[in-house]
Amino acid sequence: MTRPAGRALAAAALAVLLAGCGGGAEVAGDAGNDVAASDRPGTTAPQAPTGAESARPLERSVPVGLRIPAVGVDTPVMRLGLAADGTVQVPPVTDDDRAGWYRHSPTPGQVGPSVLLGHVTVGTHGDGVFRHLARLHRGDRIETRLENGAAAEFMVTAVRTVRKAEFPTDDVYGDVKRPELRLITCGGPRVGEEYRDNVIVFAALSATRPAPS
Repeated sequence: MTRPAGRALAAAALAVLLAGCGGGAEVAGDAGNDVAASDRPGTTAPQAPTGAESARPLERSVPVGLRIPAVGVDTPVMRLGLAADGTVQVPPVTDDDRAGWYRHSPTPGQVGPSVLLGHVTVGTHGDGVFRHLARLHRGDRIETRLENGAAAEFMVTAVRTVRKAEFPTDDVYGDVKRPELRLITCGGPRVGEEYRDNVIVFAALSATRPAPS
């Protein structure tokens, strides 16, 4: 996992990295709605998904694909680092919008919080890959494909919409004892060309498929 200092730096940058989310059309659906307090990490501990105790962590391998059947996402995954100004990079604004994995976080299936980002809108190109992220519910499946041929399946434990000024650094980047996933995009009302909030999906490992021998 990343060192605590690195997590704090990345999380501070992440609080503002999706300020524009590519601009363009209004966020679709219910992206401005928050979930009940009982779904929020730090308020009531989410129950481990069925199979989580038997799902062993995977070796480090870069994610190359992401599927979220409940919201129609099936996307390649690119690697993201830090920009020159210290903010976390975001996927480029293109018509073949993709999700991106923050490479200073664990890879999906490793112990710790693996972080993936995506746009909610991509300017004149229309909807972004994470446009319906806020519609996910506890229990929905998230599948990640890894470079070495392994796969890690996660189950959503919570969905939060938070003001960017109140980004929950500890909840997103804090140490955890199991493999978890964080998906992040913009949400809430538009203020000029920016969105006021971030949508954050929290998920825990529920099953794995090892790399072929």
